[in-house]
Amino acid sequence: MTKHKTDTQLQEDVLRELKGDTRVNVTDIGVTVKSGVVTLTGEVDSWARRSAALAATLRVAGVLDVANDLRVQMSPGTGRTDPEVAEAVRRGLEWDARVPQEKIQSAVSAGHVSLRGEVDYWSQREDAEEAVRYLSGVTGVTNAITVKPHFVAPSDVRLAIAEALRRHALRETRHIEMSIDDGIVTLSGTVGSWSERRAAVGAAGAVHGVRSVLDHLHVESTLRA
Repeated sequence: MTKHKTDTQLQEDVLRELKGDTRVNVTDIGVTVKSGVVTLTGEVDSWARRSAALAATLRVAGVLDVANDLRVQMSPGTGRTDPEVAEAVRRGLEWDARVPQEKIQSAVSAGHVSLRGEVDYWSQREDAEEAVRYLSGVTGVTNAITVKPHFVAPSDVRLAIAEALRRHALRETRHIEMSIDDGIVTLSGTVGSWSERRAAVGAAGAVHGVRSVLDHLHVESTLRA
């Protein structure tokens, strides 16, 4: 019989994972758990630490969802100026081979980065945000990048997504339902972990013709009743 984790056990496991991540100062973070849903509270000094705390929490087996209520509060005198952040953002976009940086414009205000432009793939839109999210001095990211529309038969997109999911996901695709409307893919159904969920969404976003991915997948862990 499968042993189920209690919320207290999950809280302990999340705290242990946060303590083991050198990018995170666990003393700044509060962790509460209710029915497998983790809530993170407190203040951190960068968007990178906020994102790292979320990633660490999602690595814990048994976590069904995360409410990341961490606030970014830069310490006085420790942050970069907006021109310095803007320069770092441009370098980050240029150095990431996955990102067509020439198609992306960026702006910075009080450390908050705004991304605009038009790219060919939804995955490029997500990769651009990933390239700047962890930069020093970044307090937040608004991603307004759009995906250039391409005509493609829905049946072709459905087949490509199904093949990609079978290659990347850790669970059979029969548990995942897909609908496609004007290049917008909606994924629903159940997966066994957050890694499977990320694999499914990432695979769908890498298909040519997909303009956006709506993630309605539910993590159904065998670790809970």
